[in-house]
Amino acid sequence: MANILPIKFLVISNIVLLLFFSQLSTAIDTITQFQSLDDGNTLVSSDGTFELGFFRPGSSTNRYVGIWYKNISNRRIVWVANRDNPIKDDNSNSTMLTINKEGNLVLLTNNNKTLVWSTNITTQSLSSTSSHVAQLLDNGNFVIKDNNKKFLWQGFDFPCDTLLPDMKLGWNLETGHNRRLTSWKNWDDPSSGNLTWSIVLSSNPEVILKKGSTEFHRSGPWNGIGFSGAPALSVAQNVEPKLVNNSNEVYFTYSLVSKSKLLIIYLNQTIGFRERIVWTTEENVWKIFEQVPRGDGCDIYNSCGSYGNCNPIKSPVCECLDGFKPKSSQNLDTYNWTQGCARKIQPIFKCMVGDGFTKFSGLKLPETTHTWVDAKMKLEDCKKKCLKDCSCTAYSNLDVRGDGSGCCLWFGDLIDLRHVSSINPDLYVRVNASSIVSGGHKKSHTLTIAITIPLVIVFLLVTIVFYIYKRKRKQRGIEDKSKNIILTKKKKEDEQDFELPFFNLSTMIDATNNFSNDNKLGEGGFGPVYKGILALERREIAVKRLSRSSKQGTKEFKNEVILCSKLQHRNLVKVLGCCIQGEERMLIYEYMPNRSLDSFIFDPTQKKLLDWSKRFNIICGIARGLLYLHQDSRLRIIHRDLKPSNILLDSDMNPKISDFGLAKICGDDQVEGNTNRVVGTHGYMAPEYAIDGLFSIKSDVFSFGILLLEIVSGKKNKRLTYPSSNHSLVGHAWRLWKEGISEELIDDCVGDSFILSEALRSIQVGLLCLQYHPNNRPNMASVLAMLTNEIVLSQPKEPGFIKERASTEGNSTTENLISSSINEVTISLLDVR
Repeated sequence: MANILPIKFLVISNIVLLLFFSQLSTAIDTITQFQSLDDGNTLVSSDGTFELGFFRPGSSTNRYVGIWYKNISNRRIVWVANRDNPIKDDNSNSTMLTINKEGNLVLLTNNNKTLVWSTNITTQSLSSTSSHVAQLLDNGNFVIKDNNKKFLWQGFDFPCDTLLPDMKLGWNLETGHNRRLTSWKNWDDPSSGNLTWSIVLSSNPEVILKKGSTEFHRSGPWNGIGFSGAPALSVAQNVEPKLVNNSNEVYFTYSLVSKSKLLIIYLNQTIGFRERIVWTTEENVWKIFEQVPRGDGCDIYNSCGSYGNCNPIKSPVCECLDGFKPKSSQNLDTYNWTQGCARKIQPIFKCMVGDGFTKFSGLKLPETTHTWVDAKMKLEDCKKKCLKDCSCTAYSNLDVRGDGSGCCLWFGDLIDLRHVSSINPDLYVRVNASSIVSGGHKKSHTLTIAITIPLVIVFLLVTIVFYIYKRKRKQRGIEDKSKNIILTKKKKEDEQDFELPFFNLSTMIDATNNFSNDNKLGEGGFGPVYKGILALERREIAVKRLSRSSKQGTKEFKNEVILCSKLQHRNLVKVLGCCIQGEERMLIYEYMPNRSLDSFIFDPTQKKLLDWSKRFNIICGIARGLLYLHQDSRLRIIHRDLKPSNILLDSDMNPKISDFGLAKICGDDQVEGNTNRVVGTHGYMAPEYAIDGLFSIKSDVFSFGILLLEIVSGKKNKRLTYPSSNHSLVGHAWRLWKEGISEELIDDCVGDSFILSEALRSIQVGLLCLQYHPNNRPNMASVLAMLTNEIVLSQPKEPGFIKERASTEGNSTTENLISSSINEVTISLLDVR
């Protein structure tokens, strides 16, 4: 008997230990009211996807409780409990997460004396008889359940900066609770930043991105498969999006088709973007799938004003809808569209018999603040209802998946329109009867009378007014004639003057501190450039002073002044005036605080400030500026000296093309020419221009291609960059393209910020711009379309200069030309004719 007792004790103790560890192994994803999670320990969801524990962000000494993907080495925090209440106590042993006797999950520190954070569940939701459990679920949701497994609280109701699959973004209408994303302040501080993303309630809800209280981007309303103004999520991308809109809830959510690829949406607090980030199991890395706002300039809220449509492939990007015109012609000249557009023909009455609608396709639908919807109404009935209400300005379907899929009516001005490539319901905009063109279709007799009678009345009134005017004018006689002669003469004299303001020399001396070297910004072929401040306006300026050794004469200088006065575009540097006094000749520009592009992309430290979104925005901005010069300005301009030092950057890193000293003015129908004086910078010249003096808009396109590859790679186009392969940047890019590894060209400094498909597309567009024969190069309208749209691109051929060098091996002229691209040398001869 004495021998049996120790054996029984051993068996019983083993069973107890087995039960204890079994219970412990099944409880690694939970905290009960009898347990706590101490700093240094973690919870792991049952399928091993998510982990919850304590962490320190970046270089911060504060500690937080957060959730992250467990098996991904590059840790990305997707949820933070105490984001606005950090743990500042340095003693991690005195901190724990537990469930208190009231059933709330609490974060305690200082040996359980200090409450840092609590779930704050209301007493009505708690039950003294319930045994509460906190559990980390397989979808990343951290919840508190009672013994009936009812959720009393869940972390998904309090999202931070990340929207996970199955998480809801939107409103619980019964409680009034709004689930929205709020960015971190910075990488070291997860507390609430100023960037928010949330659903705005209306009859047709949409998602709004804000910076503080300022609306920054609008998704557009739901069209049945996605938001009308945002890049679509689809099953093909392993995602199923959904919008729920009923009397209890309004929210957006998405789920993953499979777990082979993960996708999260988060707010990037450093650059002000909402990003979709993809993690692939094959590559074990996070990649940016897309960013909003996109870099085409049209995603910024209401950038073109009421009834203005933003189209990124056009220059200017803003245009009025058909039947509308800019409210201010002055704003049109300065590319300021904030006042928007108005009807070309204002109706006599608010609405008339015969009013109709103009159909617009491929648009992001307008802001839905003032809308009315009926989910069951057919499109024809929707049209009739809008016609009956004089305040109705437009209508459309709610859903692209069927003609009878609901009705949405707009009241008031149509705001924040843009061209999109995704499928959207057609928008029907109301136009008054006098704007309708029948197009050969017969109209009823009643409609004809309704339109004809008002027109006849208007015609009679105009005739009477014209008769009275003519009679009074005749009575004024000789006095009016003499006044007209004087006014006509004065007008002709004014037209001979410059269109730019003149500054006197003393003003320039005061502004630049007598052209002090401390104010000197740089020097080019034209002469030195100084920073200055106009005393009266306290405005910063850049003063370009013609060097006495420059070969540019007074006549050529005046031609450049006239040229600059006629160019107005947001991607061209603005010329404020000129100074001509004695032998002094100066141009006064707006001051660009970030100076020129070359000071960033070729500087090992400064280039780190240019992430991919900034670089792509610069590329598209330069393209829009060139498109304006080639096609949309009052004069057709060929720049002939496009290079990084001639691209200036404003305070927001927006590019502005500068230095038109070498530009060539062409006629409206002239796209090319030739010259015996080759001007520009070796390394950026097209082959036909550098060798034969043939210049055209396509030679500017060649220079743009060089510039694009330099921006992507962060390296100059010179042979010494790749001495081992004896290649220039162009040759190196072509070799990588042929080998199918073009991503190796991308500058390491952009890190993981680049969108791979966008970067590869940019490189391919750059190589297409560098084709040897000008006819094989795209024009700038095509370049901009290829950069900003998901269209199929043609395959590039071998770029210029590479072919020339291979076919003339040993030819000293060509070899010297290629070698001279090692150093940037500008020939500063003005050739403006």
